[in-house]
Amino acid sequence: MTRLPKEDIVLSERVDAVTRQTAPKTGTAIPEDDGPSSRLLRLVLDSLESDKAEDVVPIPLTGKSEMADFMVIASGRSSRQVISLSEKLVDRLKAEIGQTCRMEGKENGDWVLIDCGDVVVHIFRPEVREFYQLEKMWMPSGTAAAGG
Repeated sequence: MTRLPKEDIVLSERVDAVTRQTAPKTGTAIPEDDGPSSRLLRLVLDSLESDKAEDVVPIPLTGKSEMADFMVIASGRSSRQVISLSEKLVDRLKAEIGQTCRMEGKENGDWVLIDCGDVVVHIFRPEVREFYQLEKMWMPSGTAAAGG
């Protein structure tokens, strides 16, 4: 049995905290494997958690779409926070793993889409998120959406 470095254990504990917050809403657990998309998902969730994103929901897309392996939906309390969450996420992924992400919608701050390849992130203001209800469209059947 191999021992994990201290940094991986701390990150794992933070991911577990995010999973406990989101799993009841989605019925989705973060995969245990350490594939590239799972590692990217953990980094995304860690960034959103540390910047105080609200209602973070990871959704697996395997078997539903070939565009990505995971979608993450989160909320910011204001347009300013939505923009800040998205900028910090893109900067962290670039600094930590050299991942370049494409971002759309930052100008308005209502809904920012971040395409990180294997993980697609949507960050909304709460009212905009409620209007579009992406969770209902992409969640596994038989699970309840956030707030609904």
